[in-house]
Amino acid sequence: MTRRTVKWIVIAVLAFVLASLAALWSYGRFAERVRGPASQALPVEAAATPVDRAIAPLLDAQPGQTGMVLLSDNVDAFAARATLARSAGRSLDLQYYMWHPDFTGNLLYDEVLRAADRGVRVRLLLDDLNVHGSRDVLAALDSHPRIEVRMFNPTRAREGSFMRGVEMLLRWLSVNRRMHNKAWIVDGRVAIVGGRNVGDEYFDAARDTNFMDTDVAVLGDAVGEASRQFDAYWNSPNAVPLSALVRHPKASLGDVRKTLGTGLASPSAQPYLRKLAQSPSVRSLVTGQRTIHWSRAAHIVSDPPEKAAGAPPSPEWLTPVLVHDMTRARHQLLLISPYFVPGDAGVRALRDLRRRGVEVGVLTNSLAANDVVAVHGGYAGYRAPLLRQGIGLYELKAQGKPDGSLFGSSGASLHTKAFVVDGRTGFIGSFNLDPRSMNLNTEMGLLFVQPDLARELQQLYARKTAPAVSYRLALVDGALRWHDDAAQPPHTWTREPDASPWRRGAAKVIGWLPVESQL
Repeated sequence: MTRRTVKWIVIAVLAFVLASLAALWSYGRFAERVRGPASQALPVEAAATPVDRAIAPLLDAQPGQTGMVLLSDNVDAFAARATLARSAGRSLDLQYYMWHPDFTGNLLYDEVLRAADRGVRVRLLLDDLNVHGSRDVLAALDSHPRIEVRMFNPTRAREGSFMRGVEMLLRWLSVNRRMHNKAWIVDGRVAIVGGRNVGDEYFDAARDTNFMDTDVAVLGDAVGEASRQFDAYWNSPNAVPLSALVRHPKASLGDVRKTLGTGLASPSAQPYLRKLAQSPSVRSLVTGQRTIHWSRAAHIVSDPPEKAAGAPPSPEWLTPVLVHDMTRARHQLLLISPYFVPGDAGVRALRDLRRRGVEVGVLTNSLAANDVVAVHGGYAGYRAPLLRQGIGLYELKAQGKPDGSLFGSSGASLHTKAFVVDGRTGFIGSFNLDPRSMNLNTEMGLLFVQPDLARELQQLYARKTAPAVSYRLALVDGALRWHDDAAQPPHTWTREPDASPWRRGAAKVIGWLPVESQL
């Protein structure tokens, strides 16, 4: 390489660094200038709304406690959100990493719009990374006098992929940090938190692949914690009003209203409408066929919004809190994480548990079931070290649930993020056991001590690691093997099951690259 070439490379690098600093400074000035007025969760009243009247008697009978209802069925999870939106009389505070403008996403947008028409105050906070397909819908909803939409860590460039790409490149250090939180908070009385975003693949409506996911409906003391974390994000400098980003909406609220409502008349809507008819009220939703688990030791835990701004880590952040509970296991630790990249420190922590005699089991995606090949590449190298420590390792099959989905999808992918410690302590939330959740994205979830709910999670783990659904991994003479004990006769794979050569090759190459911190 000549001195002239080196000179131009140095000049190019310096120019990029200066342009990046200028972009970061300019964006910071912009975000501060357009920052929306602060607002807080509305005060809870005794019996002002249908949700108040349904929930208050339950809380009066269990003072100082939090009630929890597991939502592991995808259609139930949709019905719970829609039913709560229909019953809302005061407020909807909705916070999501991803909300697709597809069939189920639009049905829920329609429920939100109808609630606003009744006078419900709606605050919708979405991470900006995945919303550009729904720009028109969001801008129209934002024009409603009772709805305000804010975008978390957005790009100023809204039109065209090129300028958006340039801005993301120049602001990489900040744009790389995302809000991964999920919360559906109704009247300050009920909150749904967990792993689900909003979209067809989360509610059994996708025709290719559907996620196996888990939420929990929460009522009682922990709902106030969910509202406080929502307020912290809503009022943070990273939450920019959509009205400051989109000056001239392309679609009117009337046009969008007609579009959102059309899905209700389609044949695809019938299973969801039937489910809603079976749960016509909040009380029946909560007390119907489901068990409410009560606990004084149940809390919404979350990262602060400052994490997304690159603030230094704190012991109060989510990762150290969860690691503390997991490593206190005395008998058993069961982990469910669709994206599992434990790192050397994680392998050592699990090894130490095994040396203390703790049973450790892990359920994650197989390569064929994983929707992010890069993450699998980061995970693959840790399988042998984990197995050598006697850790049970299971990978979800890609062929789907035995009964398929509502619309014939045969593909499945794990999306639940949860753990159970000693059959008493558990967590359900948005947190993956990977470097991105630990260090880059903001996360949240429900951390609880409640043996009966923990048992439900144990049963969920048992169902998802059963031979019909997952492969059992083992080392045979030091080589990795995948056992399909449900096959007739039982079959052992010597390479990633059901994965194409392209996927296997891509995962292997990514595993060689120094990108683990981004996975």
